[in-house]
Parts: sequence; C-alpha cells; structure tokens
Amino acid sequence: MRFIFRIVQKEIIVLLGGPGTGKSTLINELVARGFCCYPEISRQVTMKAQEQGIEQLFLEQPLLFSEMLLEGRIEQYKNALEEPDDVVFIDRGIPDVVAYMDYIGDEYPEHFTKACEDFKYSKTFILPPWEEIYQSDSERYENFDQAVKIQEHLVETYKKYGYELIEVPKDTVENRILYILDKI
Repeated sequence: MRFIFRIVQKEIIVLLGGPGTGKSTLINELVARGFCCYPEISRQVTMKAQEQGIEQLFLEQPLLFSEMLLEGRIEQYKNALEEPDDVVFIDRGIPDVVAYMDYIGDEYPEHFTKACEDFKYSKTFILPPWEEIYQSDSERYENFDQAVKIQEHLVETYKKYGYELIEVPKDTVENRILYILDKI
C-alpha cells in the first residue's frame, strides 16, 4: 500500500495598496465567504489615540504610531501562523510601516527593517489607486494625490524586500475576489 502525503504550506497573503483602494471591502467579502482574515489595525490605533485627545497620532507622533502598528502587524503575522486555516489574508503588511515612514521622510529604528526581512508573506496583492472609489473619512487624512504617492512608496518598499506584487484589476468586488482566489 502506498501512502501519499500532502504537505500543506501556510499561505499568509497580504492585500496592500494606498488609502481608499478597496482593501477592507475585499477583506470583508473574504470573511463573508469563510476565509480567515485579519483587518487593518491602523484605524484602531488612530481611534484609541483620538479617545485620548490626539486627533491624528500618525501626524503628531509618527514614530510612536508606527511602533504600535509594527507591533500589531508582527502579532497578526504570528497569529496567522497558528490559524488552522491553510490560507490567511491580512489587510496591510509589515513593510507598509516602513513605506509610510519613508513617505513622510522620517527615520526609524533598524528593527523596522529587520521585521520586514524576518516576516515574509507568501503572496502580495496590490490594489491600484482608484479615484472613483476613493473616500476620505475621520481616520483617513490623505487626499487622493497623497494616496497615489503613498502607493509609489508601497511598491518601492515591497519590491526592495523581494516581493512580486500581483496587481488586482479595477473591477467589481466579485471579480476582484475571483481574481485573487484564482491566483492562490
């Protein structure tokens, strides 16, 4: 009798893109379809700071904000490894923290770079800037032109750390989901 063993490798997949590109919408749809997903955490950090009277922590104390994001995203990554699901989707990844710091021109400690090197995602899907769906709100301070510049920093940063970026076409939520699922 022959045994066939199937080795399953954990797929930790990050959805990235500048502000307002539809990442959270896709994460919500993936959750609705039963996939294990981790949400974007920067809104939680921002809202917590607002409760303490700091309107925009990223603008007022970018390094503190980024440290909190980095810790949270590392924790998400480690938790994803422990999930029973073979595929885990995450809304934004660890290199996003570095990209945003580079965008504003601030320096950051070496452990930011080390985290980008140590915690690698299986696949990276990038959503392009899309002015027709872009919306500003109380946690998103960037205008569309700034969102495009952030996108450029994201692309540059992820490529610097060796990622192949799979661009998700501008399309309906359904078709974007099908595109992503077809690529994994």
